[in-house]
Parts: sequence; structure tokens; C-alpha cells
Amino acid sequence: MRMKEMVRRTGVHERMLRYYEKQGLLSPQRLPSGYREYSESDVETVRRVRCLLTAGLSTTVIAQLLPCLRDDGNRLVPTCPDLVAQLLAQRDRMTSEIEALHTSRGLLDDVLAATPDHLKQAA
Repeated sequence: MRMKEMVRRTGVHERMLRYYEKQGLLSPQRLPSGYREYSESDVETVRRVRCLLTAGLSTTVIAQLLPCLRDDGNRLVPTCPDLVAQLLAQRDRMTSEIEALHTSRGLLDDVLAATPDHLKQAA
């Protein structure tokens, strides 16, 4: 399928598809004319990439993980022994970031709680 069909099927903009290719996440075939030709497996790859991006992983990490994942219906399943350790490390990183955000929000809540009444009415 050509680029426009791939965009329609995945909901991902052309620029993002080119970016995924540049990052090594996608490898569409090239026609003699230079146009990209995407396959059904490329559609699935884009869905996996979107899922992993939503989970907070970077494209660099995703490029390392993709070869070690298979789609098992509604979930991605690790197939390489080292993958679980990498995923646990990414999960720990995300947990630390979430805790830092909670701390920041608590500080902001403290500042807002200290706002004088006459300033609260202006907001």
C-alpha cells in the first residue's frame, strides 16, 4: 500500500511515518519510482510503536524492543530473555518520573493554598 493508504489505515501522519523510518522502526519497500510500499506487517508495526510511545517509551528504546515483541491478540508478549529486564528498567524510570510529578504538584498545591482571598477572586 502507498503512503496515503498507510496514513488512512494507521491514523499516523506522513511525517511521523517518515520519522519512524528514519529511526529504524519501519522499513517499507521502495518501488523503482522511489515511492514507499507498505505491507500489512508495517501497519502492525506502527500500531505497536504507537502503543509503546503511549506507554512512555522513546523511539530509541522502541527500536531496541520491537524485534523482541510479538502481538498475541490484545497484548504484546516479550520473546527475548533480556527484554524483561529492559522493560522493568523503563517501568522504574517511569515510576520515578510519576513520583517527581506528584511532588511537584504537591508543592504547587501548597502555593495555591497560600493564595490570599482577594487574589483567588481574580482568577
